[in-house]
Amino acid sequence: MPKHDDPTTELPGTGTGAGTTAAGLSGTGTAATAAALPGTRTGAAAAELGGTRTGPAAAELGGTRTGPIAAVPALPPGLAQTGLAQTGQAHAGPVHTGQAPAGRSSTGPAGPTGSSAPSAPTGPAGPTGSAAPGYRAVFRVREFRVVFVAHLFSLLGVVVSELALTVLVYDLTRSPLLSSLTFALGFLPYLVGGTLLAGLTDRLPPRRILVACDLLCAGCVALMVVPATPVALLLALRCAIAVVSPVFNGTRMATLADILGEGDLFVLGRSLLRIVSQSALLTGFAVGGVLLTVVPPRGALAVTAGTFLVSALLLRLGTVRRPARGSGAADSGLSGTWAVLRNRRVRALMLMFWVPPLFAVVPEALAAPYADEIGVSTAALGLLMCALPVGTITGELLAGSFLSAVARSRIVLPLAVTGVLPYLLYAPEPGVPLAAAALFLAGATGAYTLGLDAWFVAAVPEEQRGRAMTLMTAGMMTVQGIGMAGAGIAAEFAPVHVVVASTGVLGTVCLLAAAAELRAAGAAGETRGAGAAGDRKARRG
Repeated sequence: MPKHDDPTTELPGTGTGAGTTAAGLSGTGTAATAAALPGTRTGAAAAELGGTRTGPAAAELGGTRTGPIAAVPALPPGLAQTGLAQTGQAHAGPVHTGQAPAGRSSTGPAGPTGSSAPSAPTGPAGPTGSAAPGYRAVFRVREFRVVFVAHLFSLLGVVVSELALTVLVYDLTRSPLLSSLTFALGFLPYLVGGTLLAGLTDRLPPRRILVACDLLCAGCVALMVVPATPVALLLALRCAIAVVSPVFNGTRMATLADILGEGDLFVLGRSLLRIVSQSALLTGFAVGGVLLTVVPPRGALAVTAGTFLVSALLLRLGTVRRPARGSGAADSGLSGTWAVLRNRRVRALMLMFWVPPLFAVVPEALAAPYADEIGVSTAALGLLMCALPVGTITGELLAGSFLSAVARSRIVLPLAVTGVLPYLLYAPEPGVPLAAAALFLAGATGAYTLGLDAWFVAAVPEEQRGRAMTLMTAGMMTVQGIGMAGAGIAAEFAPVHVVVASTGVLGTVCLLAAAAELRAAGAAGETRGAGAAGDRKARRG
């Protein structure tokens, strides 16, 4: 099942020239996949674009800029220090014995400027202001190693199943539209699952949710293997997997905070899962293509059913049973969702997760039409498709390995608001080298997500953490689908290079507005905190 934050796919009929590319890749088997997937990104990547761009927009970006950064709103007080206000609140260190860290109570907005953020983590993570502990420290936590391996198996299942199902639908129908729709259905149900089912993440024990989601995915894929399954049911089963995906992703993200604590280890753990998701974009189709040369599509689907079962077994036997975070049926359904969104700080942070991928997916969605526009080969198209995830992985690795928590907090807003500026390089209709460089730079700026993860987990009350992370993941997936559809519509009326360059301008304006709202939300939180402290002092006097 799509357990990731970063899936992208080009929706059918997006842009111009996609049909040309598809026509050049006709055939059955693995070649049929190419016909159905002009310039696509697998939904598996993710969420963790999450990813984010954690997702199909696998873009998480990095790099420094000059000039436009001057327009970034000033950081709120305390943000330039650590991004996690040091209020002396107790915080459990990383777990080495399978025991969950102590929970955190929260009664209001938190985060970089709030009054209820956790203090610096202890143990391998080191103090917040010191050098980053590095990814090696995360792997010292036994329970995280289990979650990481389970993620590898489930992600393998996602990539191969999407590829195999697309080939299967094409073989049965000979319709590129229906094959592309198979990928599109990985996005559409996210909004439904993320809003209506988000409450489950805090009302049920997290391990039970994770195992149940894996078993459900395995069951859906097993039904796809049955020869008598009609195409309509295949697409319905694809939707069912996508509906539970945000629930799985949100629960896993919240559980990482239980396993690793809310400090630097959590940030690095999230980063590792995103890196794996982005790497799947580079290797997943290759593995699936090789598998499909050995077994038919239904045989490949049978293999992926096994990967989901392995993931479920690892999570069941290798993780600790923890109680539900929430209080039963309280704030269930949409009322609980609005309870999370009423927190202005959390709402502003979600915007910072949602706005970048909305624009980042545009050049990927239009990669095939752009390759056709400038008259380059399919090999050059592959380079354009790889540039963004390679930049993402590079930015995350550099930020996670060499920057302290303080430094990662300081680069959040500068990198976020300049993340799509490299798309301006598309204005003169560049060749492949310059276009690939622009995509690589945009991907590298995704390093801002490490600091943003720390702010988010600090801002969300623990009893709402699962729901909030589910909503955040669902939103990221949904906006990427919207972004790709919008890109396709725009490319019907303007050349692709103009659409991408315009995205750089419009996206930067929207990101500046989102950053300003985040700054205002932090200032409002400080004001409320100061007022409450004054009231308490007056009462004591």
